[in-house]
Amino acid sequence: MIAPLFLGLLIFYIWPAIQTFYFSFTKWGAFGKYSWTGLNNYAHILSDPDIKSALLNTLIYTVLSVPGSIVASLIVAILLNQKIRGVGIYRTLYFLPAVTMPAAIAVVWRWLYNGDYGLINAVLRPFGIHGPHWISDPHTALLAAIVVAIWSSIGNNMVLFLAGLQSIPSTYHEAAALDGASRTSRFLRITLPLLSPTIFFVIVMSMISAFQVFDLIYLMFGAGSTLSTNPALGAAQTIVYLFYQNAFMVDNKGYAAAIAIILFVIILCVTAVQFRLQKRWVHYS
Repeated sequence: MIAPLFLGLLIFYIWPAIQTFYFSFTKWGAFGKYSWTGLNNYAHILSDPDIKSALLNTLIYTVLSVPGSIVASLIVAILLNQKIRGVGIYRTLYFLPAVTMPAAIAVVWRWLYNGDYGLINAVLRPFGIHGPHWISDPHTALLAAIVVAIWSSIGNNMVLFLAGLQSIPSTYHEAAALDGASRTSRFLRITLPLLSPTIFFVIVMSMISAFQVFDLIYLMFGAGSTLSTNPALGAAQTIVYLFYQNAFMVDNKGYAAAIAIILFVIILCVTAVQFRLQKRWVHYS
């Protein structure tokens, strides 16, 4: 019964992963020819300034976007868990970005961030604030991408948090209220502990997604952009975008495979640490 699923995993996931690991020890030339180079690609990664910059950008993106997304999603989920008129409409509106194509999101936000005629700068201008060119200024490019990432992830995380909130028995809150517990106390001592498994799941999946971010950077800063066409690319370039450049623009597939393996190891280690630490704060009732 599991043979079809296992066959699909073997063909589309396991075998490509094995090939990628093998290709990380090779150097590719023209017409798909490659030769074994041992650890040369990994040695080059240790001294490549682009790798260090991309890794730093990815870490900053992850550290800022994941907590921001979780806090914003949790607040929205709590608000939309109340009995208010039209709650279904509000939930739908917040969930729309999760089902919107990334290309459409990038086009809209590129217009909003435009330094000359974008809506954000148009709103700031009457207050005497001259906004920068958000996605072409190295000082604001990564921050602009983080804001879009938080906005676009609220809907999906909100649904997960709503499911977790609605699975908490109301009797716990009613009993605590009869004992005189405040709303803040009930939230900290009842809601958060019982919601911790959902929060843990969202954190793990959000961090994996953040480390693998590509489409947002690729679409917002221009398909195939270089430092000469967009000076802000160096400040927003992530590990996966660097992998894309080496694999498909420079045709250095061996080095790109080594980058993919390094990213896999980083994600594996971070996820393992999260599962290790979750025993201290996640409560399974």
